[in-house]
Amino acid sequence: MRYVAAYLLAVLGGNESPTSKDLKKILDSVGIETDDERLNKVISELNGKNIEDVIAQGKLVPVPAGFRLWTTLYWKT
Repeated sequence: MRYVAAYLLAVLGGNESPTSKDLKKILDSVGIETDDERLNKVISELNGKNIEDVIAQGKLVPVPAGFRLWTTLYWKT
């Protein structure tokens, strides 16, 4: 989920095609270590796709995150 969030942040920041280096930079800035396999999976699934369309198609859906009141993104497979 953290990789999807980083991807979305990059896209919202104007980067239409984020790379693993871009996402690692975002995640490193908040102290999150990355798993290259998972990171590359997210990039391969989302790269070249319009994020708004992916969300509209229900591929990324908000789900409750435990007992927290806020939601997080879940990659729906």
